[in-house]
Amino acid sequence: MSVNGKKVLHMDRNPYYGGESSSITPLEELYKRFGISDSPPESMGRGRDWNVDLIPKFLMANDLMGMFEKRRFRKFLVFVANFDENDPKTFEGVDPKLTTMGEVYKKFDLGQDVIDFTGHALALYRTDDYLEQPCLETINRIKLYSESLARYGKSPYLYPLYGLGELPQGFARLSAIYGGTYMLNKPVDEIVMEGGHVVGVKSEGEVARCKQLICDPSYIPDRVHKVGQVIRVICVLSHPIKNTNDANSCQIIIPQNQVNRKSDIYVCMISYAHNVAAQGKYIAIASTTVETSDPEAEIEPALELLEPIDQKFVAISDMYDPRDDGTESQIFASRSYDATTHFETTCNDIKDIYKRMTGSDFDFENMKRKQNDVFGEDEQ
Repeated sequence: MSVNGKKVLHMDRNPYYGGESSSITPLEELYKRFGISDSPPESMGRGRDWNVDLIPKFLMANDLMGMFEKRRFRKFLVFVANFDENDPKTFEGVDPKLTTMGEVYKKFDLGQDVIDFTGHALALYRTDDYLEQPCLETINRIKLYSESLARYGKSPYLYPLYGLGELPQGFARLSAIYGGTYMLNKPVDEIVMEGGHVVGVKSEGEVARCKQLICDPSYIPDRVHKVGQVIRVICVLSHPIKNTNDANSCQIIIPQNQVNRKSDIYVCMISYAHNVAAQGKYIAIASTTVETSDPEAEIEPALELLEPIDQKFVAISDMYDPRDDGTESQIFASRSYDATTHFETTCNDIKDIYKRMTGSDFDFENMKRKQNDVFGEDEQ
């Protein structure tokens, strides 16, 4: 919004950047946050060497060539790479708006394990509902993954050193360059309304007037509704995860149909190599959507992969969606973070909010062009 010439004030009631998705440091602060009265043992190293993400949102892919080299899967990937929704000659008998993804898999005679991998690790679906839907969106999702992989080498995803808390700080700095103002430790006492529209935010006796407001669900509890819960378990390890070739980072997705569930279970692991843990230590975070009254039992298949665990921190959070699209009140609420460990759903939410606020689609290339007017190409 700042790059687009809007006057932006960013208020955060917390004394740190990132809200729910902040990185906690030092380690003593994490213990305190989860109500653990004991101090971290000496074996954990220096507290300030830790930056622990409360909500992991990234994906690190290991070498996938073993699977890519299977002949039938390779033929399928070539079909996806060549597919152009504007060129019927690339369809190979598939109707992108009528043929289901399940029928496409059958056409290429793919096995169940490969289907699980493709749908949940490449296309990033959380359930198998997509199998009965037209194949166009799934093909485009796989193309995005493949193109990202080609761009970045071993992994199509990026992760910032020192934890995800670096991301909101980077956006705050970019906003400031375009005149945006960021205020930490600023309580929000009241959303000021006139005639059903937002006109300002009251804080400590002062009102900052505005025409539009973006916020997470915690600031407007009367305008959101609960849609479920997610369990996240942060695990401190002294070893890499078994059967990952001693990788210092990895992502594991346990497809829902392999554990008789409706939603996938996610595990992501990062380590001292990313400046988020003391030397020789690893942080693995398991997460899933809660489906029963015993969430910790639901996450157990993931924790079994991580044993032995030095210390674990369990959090069960409510998930909220806005009650309306915000166009009348001009209050635009984001959705709560879900159980996924990648930015796919979060990015879709951001683009959706942008379109409702501005009336036009988010254009990343146009945004880059505007930044080039301020920075040279090399400085970005």
